[in-house]
Amino acid sequence: MSCSIDLAPLLGNATDAADYICSKFTDSDYAINNTYLLFSAYLVFIMQCGFAMLCAGAVRKKNAVNIMLTNVMDAAAGAISYYLFGFAFAFGQPSNKFIGKHFFALKDIPSQTAAFDYSNFLYQWAFAIAAAGITSGSIAERTRFTSYLVYSFFLTGFVYPVLSHWYWSPDGWASPSRSDSLLFSSGVIDFAGSGVVHMVGGIAGFWGALIEGPRIGRFGDSRDRPRGHNTALLVLGTFVLWFGWYGFNPGSFLIINKAYGASGSFYGQWSAIGRTAVTTTLAGSAAGLTTLVAKKVLTGAWGLADVCNGVLGGFAAITSGCSVVEPWAAIICGIISALVLIGFNMLSEIFQFDDPLEAAQLHGGCGAWGILFTSLFAKKEFVNEVFGTRSGGRPYGLFMGGGGKLFAAHIVAILVNTGWVSATMAPLFLLLKYLDLLRVSRDDEVKGMDKTHHEGGAYHDESDGETHVELTVSNRTATVAPQV
Repeated sequence: MSCSIDLAPLLGNATDAADYICSKFTDSDYAINNTYLLFSAYLVFIMQCGFAMLCAGAVRKKNAVNIMLTNVMDAAAGAISYYLFGFAFAFGQPSNKFIGKHFFALKDIPSQTAAFDYSNFLYQWAFAIAAAGITSGSIAERTRFTSYLVYSFFLTGFVYPVLSHWYWSPDGWASPSRSDSLLFSSGVIDFAGSGVVHMVGGIAGFWGALIEGPRIGRFGDSRDRPRGHNTALLVLGTFVLWFGWYGFNPGSFLIINKAYGASGSFYGQWSAIGRTAVTTTLAGSAAGLTTLVAKKVLTGAWGLADVCNGVLGGFAAITSGCSVVEPWAAIICGIISALVLIGFNMLSEIFQFDDPLEAAQLHGGCGAWGILFTSLFAKKEFVNEVFGTRSGGRPYGLFMGGGGKLFAAHIVAILVNTGWVSATMAPLFLLLKYLDLLRVSRDDEVKGMDKTHHEGGAYHDESDGETHVELTVSNRTATVAPQV
């Protein structure tokens, strides 16, 4: 931070006084921005609670402990893998266009820089474990816990960090912050990760679920067809994720005490952050309402679980362009994301693809739509505000008069994201399957993961409880009946 203060009229040694005050302004600037980033990191981290509750509610109660444990391990194992390798691959400087090469185990990480040192690590770790959490939902209720640990460590420590480097590191080949050689003179605007986070988790989940195959009884006429067991947990998880998304999207500015724009006003940054929170809200809300109406038309029922997933699909889609689109455009984003999710769910039924959380469809499909949406509706003024002006101008949304360069860059991003995750995660799942480490036995799946792989169920023993209730009711009936 630079400043020039003339204190000569007030102080004898004006130069020393000005240097002192400027240093205090710099310290305050760092403190304000660091506090904002840490608070945003805490919000993103609370999304792990949301994932855990959402997953628990969406699976059968005999697998509730298993799925919640995977969410706990997303955070714990993800912290170690991202500490050892992930942060270095994503943001290690200096680096090349493909991968970072420094700061392994946070060695020699700079302090008090624009990267916000340890605070930025915490924020980026919270993003990395979100990607792993998405995948765990796709392969719930039939996956060995050992294989979960293997793929989670690999995804958090390598697959996700490399891809995030491409878009979010200043050196990444697709980054809009590059000083030169921008992709299509634009780079890819994936502000908070529709592609980097949601597509990664969704595509990885797609390959895991496809290679494992559907759960027993999922398709056909079986009366034991798997269904979620607790709608209260499902709704709780949805609202916790909604709350955390205000750290996910607005927090991706990383700093709040910043002036930019023609007037250099600090209000510009604060207005952009507020706008990002509004577009996030409107996209999720529009998606939820669209899902409600569409499912009523298709099924004749007001579906609670469908609406919850619709809301989350809207959030996943707006995450890319939340900072560079108008609020009205965010509503369009949400409406179409709901239709994308419904369409992919229909296809999953046709092809008998089983994803208990609809994570591949929701995060992969809606995430890809979000990347495409941004290339169509990004507003010139907002793009320049957030990413800075460039000589010759920056490309912006195709439908906003910005030409096709941003659209072309985002088509490349969708294809490359799909290819990278497929090329890394599909072979890993195939290897785990070949080694018989991927799926539990049929008997274990029927009995439930909690009883066969953990220390018991999430609730009191159901058979004992039901027997007690039946005996109590029977005895009471026998006693009361003669008095009637």
